Amino acid sequence: QMQLVESGGGSVNTGDSLRLSCTASRNIFSRYVIGWFHQAPGQERKFLAGLWVDGIRADYADAVNGRFTISRDNAKFMAYLQSNSLRPEDSGTYYCAAELMSTQSFRRLRSGVAQIWGQGTQVTVSS
Repeated sequence: QMQLVESGGGSVNTGDSLRLSCTASRNIFSRYVIGWFHQAPGQERKFLAGLWVDGIRADYADAVNGRFTISRDNAKFMAYLQSNSLRPEDSGTYYCAAELMSTQSFRRLRSGVAQIWGQGTQVTVSS
């Protein structure tokens, strides 16, 4: 089974940017719709963004639309989340996830369901 590993987290100040990366272990990566999620301390994991296999069709949660950008490089088996204008409430664990492409992929990701999950990367935004 394909595995996902996130990286790029760290400690930043309010207003800073970070680019999170998600590395897949297998070349079947291009068959999967990718999603990014955020879990703040003591809260449920929430959907942020999803990206279709073509790297073009994207779906964003209202809370991050215009501030975060999801992208992917299928040749490198990698996905990214560019996060700008970070706020203290953006602190927490960021996860990437993958769903084998289907007509239900975006709906499932928005519902917090995915077939494969990474272990997460920590982000701390100081005020």
